[in-house]
Amino acid sequence: MPLTLWLSLAAICAMGAMSPGPSLALVLRHTLGGGRFVGVTAAIFHALGVGFYALLTVWGLGALIAGFPLLFQLITWCGAAYLAWLGIKALRAGQAGALQPTVMTTNRGQAAKEGVLVALGNPKLILFFVALLSQFVTPGMSALAKAIIVLTAMIIDGGWYVLVAVLLSHSRILPWLQQRAHWINRITGVLLIALALRVVAGPLV
Repeated sequence: MPLTLWLSLAAICAMGAMSPGPSLALVLRHTLGGGRFVGVTAAIFHALGVGFYALLTVWGLGALIAGFPLLFQLITWCGAAYLAWLGIKALRAGQAGALQPTVMTTNRGQAAKEGVLVALGNPKLILFFVALLSQFVTPGMSALAKAIIVLTAMIIDGGWYVLVAVLLSHSRILPWLQQRAHWINRITGVLLIALALRVVAGPLV
């Protein structure tokens, strides 16, 4: 995979990971309720769930492109519509958004379990990955290239939420984020809508 193409993939994965939603609320809640290491545990296990979905998507996309191009195009457009809906939802979100989770005492076992379940319990991730990875997967793509795509999605997701957990273990960071949540939502919304338009325009490869 050329470096420029991988950088595009990494940027889109980062944008998806940073999008406010239930995953962010999960990491915030476990960080505030159990401390830094509990939050990091939630982040790592959430990334494992994301990696599982990314792996399933990559495996299926190549065969779908080769065997059913029209069906693949339809699914891609559905994925683009979902990205646009996420963007509109982010633009319309209130100031608090996902940055004010309900705080309760938690431990690393709970964080690990809920981290995986929040990822696997969100089938909308499949739509996100279909829209995202359709830009990078080709029928003849090697196993190494597919592994790079999956690992990129997983590592960026885990890295972002680990960073969130580490930063939020300092009590002065959360109020700063809460005050700027509306800007986070607006920027994310614009970027997601732009990504949806890019998906409709055609693949990058």
